[in-house]
Amino acid sequence: MMESRIIKVMGIVNINDDSYYSLSRAVKGDDFIKRTDKLIVEGADIIDIGACSTRPGAVMIDEETEWERLRPIVEIFRKRYTGVQLSVDTFRSEIVERVFEIAGRFMVNDISAGHEDCDMLEVVGRYNLQYVAMHRLGDCRTMHDNYGYDDITDDVIEYFKNFDKEAQLHNVSDYIIDPGFGFSKSIEDNYRLLANLSKLKCLNKPILVGISRKSMIYNSLGITPEESLCATSALHLQCLMEGADILRVHDVLQARQCIELYHRIRVK
Repeated sequence: MMESRIIKVMGIVNINDDSYYSLSRAVKGDDFIKRTDKLIVEGADIIDIGACSTRPGAVMIDEETEWERLRPIVEIFRKRYTGVQLSVDTFRSEIVERVFEIAGRFMVNDISAGHEDCDMLEVVGRYNLQYVAMHRLGDCRTMHDNYGYDDITDDVIEYFKNFDKEAQLHNVSDYIIDPGFGFSKSIEDNYRLLANLSKLKCLNKPILVGISRKSMIYNSLGITPEESLCATSALHLQCLMEGADILRVHDVLQARQCIELYHRIRVK
């Protein structure tokens, strides 16, 4: 009998021209439809749309530019993809308000866990939205710096315990934790955290993992993001063994294959 745990796949669609993996970019409406159709056919449960690149060295766009990119894409999504969960990758509460006006309830994927915008958790709680809170230190300018930790896993757990207190104050209960691989962590920190990912289960929240084609993989192996699919899949399987509940990926088909093999390994 195979394990019954439900694991979801979040497919990445970057509607900007600056993300580190070029094949995830879909700036124009037709390109967005083509990529999103492909991800859904391959088995994506959630489509995560990002208008603002957060790669190391990226220039942060302003709110109006972010919305100018998002608005037509959200309108397309609302009309075309009614059976798929929408996620919007943003740290701005005003963007959340505007998306909600068009699309209704959706998932907010916030790389700052509310630290970048003091109104974010209030807005999420008011609309009763599902929320992804990511671990990082610093702000949008310094978040890719390497920081010192006493114990990376313990420090991440403590971060989310503190976040939970803030979330409760704003009636945000339906949230997912993202350890923030690649953000304010050294390569060694990333792998140490991945090896101990199961310890985050003590927080009793779903765990989202976003490691797809990241620099912790391609810099470690001396390859490019385009060459890192096999290595990404290897680490995805390890993350599943450590208890990950959602894989945020560029390559949905291969993530689905990892999940299938994971379930076969976990046959009781």
